[in-house]
Amino acid sequence: MALDMWHSAPLRRFTTRIEGSTDLSALEGARYIVMTAGRPRQPGMSRTDLTGVNAEIVGNVADGIRRYAPASVVVVVTNPLEEMTHLMAKRTGFPSARVIGMAGVLDSARFCSLVALEGIARPEDVDAIALGSHGAEMVIPLSLAKVQGRPLEQLIPKDRLAAIVERARDSGAEVVKLLQKGSAYFSPAESAASMVAAMVKGDSELIAACVQSGGAYGVDDTRIGLPVRLDTDGVKEIAELPLRPDERAALAAAAGSIAKRISELA
Repeated sequence: MALDMWHSAPLRRFTTRIEGSTDLSALEGARYIVMTAGRPRQPGMSRTDLTGVNAEIVGNVADGIRRYAPASVVVVVTNPLEEMTHLMAKRTGFPSARVIGMAGVLDSARFCSLVALEGIARPEDVDAIALGSHGAEMVIPLSLAKVQGRPLEQLIPKDRLAAIVERARDSGAEVVKLLQKGSAYFSPAESAASMVAAMVKGDSELIAACVQSGGAYGVDDTRIGLPVRLDTDGVKEIAELPLRPDERAALAAAAGSIAKRISELA
């Protein structure tokens, strides 16, 4: 695949070398690492069905990262996202700011793209953020969702908006079902790439990512999707957003469920 992409260099006009390797020593000196290795979902599977097999894969790669790229920042994409982000941090021993789970950027983009299908705006004109888990406990604070500054709750009927939230929450499974073999790759790749680009540029734009909560928003100290700002060294800060009481409660419930799954992994 690396060779195939490199063949497109004259067409896309890039000179960045693309190489492939099955040897983890190729990670030596890497500044940013995107962890995607793992078994993909099949139709009917949940993300948590992958825990055992993917934990072994992530653990082995984490050992290689610790050895060959001890100063790197790791963006974890492998499912189940929160558990694998936690495992990566534990196995590498890296500070929590340098191990980030990619889910919120993808889930936020999925929601915004689905809102755009209602015909009220272009996808980039929808402003919303997805917090909580990359799965059933996803929390989309509708109180903050806007279209060109206008509250989304005033533009779409409540029942229709609830259906869009549910479809965003199940979008990964929807793609898996349509593909029949494998899982989503294009939008997750764009999401991970955008996170790395933000770090390289030192961009402090607000995004959602799976991070160590540290008690933020009053939730348990666990790995959960929260609003953050990034810099060249990973997570710069967890941002405080004015969530409604019901949204805070949903976030706390998500943290509790995630903490339980992480403890079972341990």
